[in-house]
Amino acid sequence: MQNLLPFEKIQRKILVRKEAETDERYGCRPEERKAEEIINYGIVNIDKPKGPTSHQVSGYVQKILHINKSGHSGTLDPATTGVLPVALGRATRIVQTLLTAGKEYVAIMHLHKTIEEEKLRETIKKNFLGKIRQMPPLKSSVKRQLRTRTIYYFDILEIDEKDILFKAGAEAGTYIRKLIHDIGQKMKVGAHMAELRRTKAGPFDELTLATLHELTDACYFYKEENNDKFLRKIIQPVENGIKHLPKVWVFDTTVESICHGVDLKVPGISRLNDSISKGEMAAIMTIKDELVALGIAKADSKEMMAEKGLAVQTEKVFMQPGTYKTQL
Repeated sequence: MQNLLPFEKIQRKILVRKEAETDERYGCRPEERKAEEIINYGIVNIDKPKGPTSHQVSGYVQKILHINKSGHSGTLDPATTGVLPVALGRATRIVQTLLTAGKEYVAIMHLHKTIEEEKLRETIKKNFLGKIRQMPPLKSSVKRQLRTRTIYYFDILEIDEKDILFKAGAEAGTYIRKLIHDIGQKMKVGAHMAELRRTKAGPFDELTLATLHELTDACYFYKEENNDKFLRKIIQPVENGIKHLPKVWVFDTTVESICHGVDLKVPGISRLNDSISKGEMAAIMTIKDELVALGIAKADSKEMMAEKGLAVQTEKVFMQPGTYKTQL
């Protein structure tokens, strides 16, 4: 399966442990939330322009929406454009699940000397696919020591003399600029990055991008014209930020205790994804597909289908206590 990040290759099935109904008086399906709520509890996938830093873009989003908290899903250099999911208000902590998710980039590598296409392809295939060793660049936010990173795919799209247009899928924390430099070094011709655009960050891609100008216009229509149509098109539910994670759906009567940080026990589960492994992050959901919390799986899918035991250790709670309180 070419050009897919690891989580995109997984087709998760839903296992039914015990069928359940949900009371429509409590909670709210993500797509039915009011505009004022999604402004403080949603994600906007910004098409980052050249110039500002990722942090500055996140700040611009705050000013446009008149909120005081936001967070982005991984730093892009000022000169880099593309997919930059920005989580809003109460949704800010969701970016931590995106920081570790795979990324995809389209870039132009400029070689310092011309080289045979066959040698270029062979060098990349042999040395820059799968696990690689990479030293972070001098200007980086991490300690400069050799790190192992995985290149999931590297496709050459077009060659124009010394300019190589390519698409690559990589593990979080891979420096594409350094990858290009290392390819040039390996071929003994030298190379540098001429252009870079991020096309995927976890479950977010270019299909849902919005510019800062479009967000500004959407906000104007909402505030001045009382029309939230454009805002709803741009701001996505926080749940879109966990599409790449395995999920466990709980009974209405279980939700409130999870909101108070209680760990999820097996009897509270209605449905779950298959192929959940111990130790991986999982999302705890309501029957209405609302995100309740994120946690660490303490049992695999088969064990969660049993009668008792600890299923998920609650780590980060997103749903506000009281949402399902009358179910107790």
